[in-house]
Amino acid sequence: MRYCTRLFSLLLLAWLFAATAQAEGISVSKVDVRLGEDGYQLSASYDVNLNATVQQALSRGIPLYFVGEFSLTRPRWNWLDEMQRSVSRGMAHYFGGDETTLTHWSWLDKEVYTGEQTVKLSYNVLTRQYRISRGALFQNFASFEDALNILSRQSSAVIPRESLEQDGDYVVAVRLRLDVTQLPNLLQVNALTGSDWTLDSDWYRLVIHSAEIAVHDNGGVTGR
Repeated sequence: MRYCTRLFSLLLLAWLFAATAQAEGISVSKVDVRLGEDGYQLSASYDVNLNATVQQALSRGIPLYFVGEFSLTRPRWNWLDEMQRSVSRGMAHYFGGDETTLTHWSWLDKEVYTGEQTVKLSYNVLTRQYRISRGALFQNFASFEDALNILSRQSSAVIPRESLEQDGDYVVAVRLRLDVTQLPNLLQVNALTGSDWTLDSDWYRLVIHSAEIAVHDNGGVTGR
């Protein structure tokens, strides 16, 4: 009986450790496409969970640089894109998963917009405040959770209205990653040899129709 209890405890600890490890990292939770007065804007929300190694470095005053990437393309060949969607649906059916998350055949797409922004997350040991910086703009936070909440919401620059045709399918792609090239040199070595610093949501793609955005003016089209 004592052996069974000990075995159960070990299995429970292993499960909790696996669940915690799985929760760490960056993943996409929502993607929006909105139409405003000036044009279209892409936005994404992420689940950002930093592991103990990264949090420890941040608490010691090492700044972290995250890069949010956005892409908007239109398939040049509608029949090829439709075939790709059929293949994706078949793969999702047999192997599981969401068809929008599968690899898109983008090598024939027409690039409408591509952009990125760098967000700096830092901690001041003296004032015990966290800071989110975008270029010359910054905002201070008393708690790590509040700073992370702002970091997890990213938006692209405004895309002119005339960039999108009124009737057409487009592919929105978003991504958020930690830029290890801006870490101190010693940590860069650790980042190349270990997995603790590999924080990357990978590309998430969503197929939208431009007419749907127009119908939901200022409301947006949401994916995920």
